[in-house]
Amino acid sequence: MAVLETYEARVADGTLTRDPAQEAVLPELARIAEAVAQPVKKSGWFSKKKPEPIKGLYLWGGVGRGKSMLMDLFVDSLSVPVRRVHFHAFMQEIQGALHEVRKTGVDDAILPVADDVAANLRVLAFDEMQITDIADAMIVGRLFERLFHHGVVVVTTSNRVPDDLYKDGLNRSLFLPFIDLLKEQMVVHELVSPTDYRQDRLSGEQVYFTPNSAEARAAIAAIWEDMAGGSTPLSLLVKGREVVLPAFRNGVARARFHDLCGRPLGPADYLALADAVRVLILEDIPELGRSNFNEAKRFVTLIDALYEAKVRLIASAAAKPEMLYIEGEGTFEFERTASRLREMQAADWGRSKD
Repeated sequence: MAVLETYEARVADGTLTRDPAQEAVLPELARIAEAVAQPVKKSGWFSKKKPEPIKGLYLWGGVGRGKSMLMDLFVDSLSVPVRRVHFHAFMQEIQGALHEVRKTGVDDAILPVADDVAANLRVLAFDEMQITDIADAMIVGRLFERLFHHGVVVVTTSNRVPDDLYKDGLNRSLFLPFIDLLKEQMVVHELVSPTDYRQDRLSGEQVYFTPNSAEARAAIAAIWEDMAGGSTPLSLLVKGREVVLPAFRNGVARARFHDLCGRPLGPADYLALADAVRVLILEDIPELGRSNFNEAKRFVTLIDALYEAKVRLIASAAAKPEMLYIEGEGTFEFERTASRLREMQAADWGRSKD
């Protein structure tokens, strides 16, 4: 079903609440879906003119406004080869592929990696485009230039306007051509809605306990006993490293904040963890800020991985999500994490992974 019709059907059955800001995005998504459904026109023998490229969409706005929901509707409406992936996970794959290709001694590893991504793919749909890593920042320009060369259409969501990507990053001047490329190849649309729909999903059983009191510890222990009733450690091997979850049984893992965020773990580790468990009980999340900035960054990455994998999170923390990180560098980025922590408290969160 076309994206416009699907949206209307979900409004009619009460699944969605009509939102003018969301409706304003639908024509752009419908434009792309219609365009990519047409056969690809190839240049003739004597024609030097390439087919006009299809502009993608860069959809940005505040957290909880429905960007990911609209992306889901769009992807489900397509009849062409499409891949939906979290941008962070995609860049992890790209870095891994580059590492392997470089072993062959090839002069320019980006070309074969990009060509492999583009093979048999018409649309790339990204959730949460954000770039904080210099290794990613230095390759995305040429990577996406090659993908666009192959006719891959990119649709992405983000919490930031393109001009704020990799803001204040090291050697940012080398990154700026990528921003120009995005603006050239994609329509930039801000989703302006007064409603944060994630905040409307707070009903259900308690899964987030604050403060870290004796009552919270007792409640967590009772949940663990009810869900697992015993455990053994779970060891995950990620790129030659061992990531250990202290307690695991029947898809349910239990760990303390320090176990997962106090150690030098990275995105690949958290993605492997999210793939291995369906419920994570995370205890003793402290207040975050300047004094434990590295741990806070890891916590943000962990929550992103759990959220994308639809892992059920049960947690005890020193404060409510909005009050966990209230000072220091990174407060803007943590707004999304706090919103996701709220959404993950919903009673139906993660059922699709059961």
